[in-house]
Amino acid sequence: MTKLEDFLKLNKDRKIWTISKDQSVRQALILMSEKNIGAIIIVDNNNFPAGIFSERDYARKIVLEGKSSNDTLLEDVMTKELITVTREYKIDQCMEIMIEKRIRHLPILEDKKIIGIISIGDVLKIMIKEQKELID
Repeated sequence: MTKLEDFLKLNKDRKIWTISKDQSVRQALILMSEKNIGAIIIVDNNNFPAGIFSERDYARKIVLEGKSSNDTLLEDVMTKELITVTREYKIDQCMEIMIEKRIRHLPILEDKKIIGIISIGDVLKIMIKEQKELID
């Protein structure tokens, strides 16, 4: 089973997008749209991960509550309970966490610093590849 260490090596040129918790939801949405990503890691003033903001957060915490994307700060609506993994985790462990916690993105940390992020799409792609290799 593939470890996140292998995933990080294969994706070493993948940029990790973050935004400050002091920025507006609109600023996060613009960056997410420009970079074609479904979630962005929110960092504090020391550049440590403070939370995550996803399209799901936008739908549930902004649109449904009638808030303004321009006037609402990320700090007020981000998911603060950040669930993370380390490079030692295996892909199937990531899948278990994502299913159990009903999340689609897992930041990968090392010494409290962000070294990557893996999405449910990444996990599925790897698992399908491994299954195909096993069948072959």
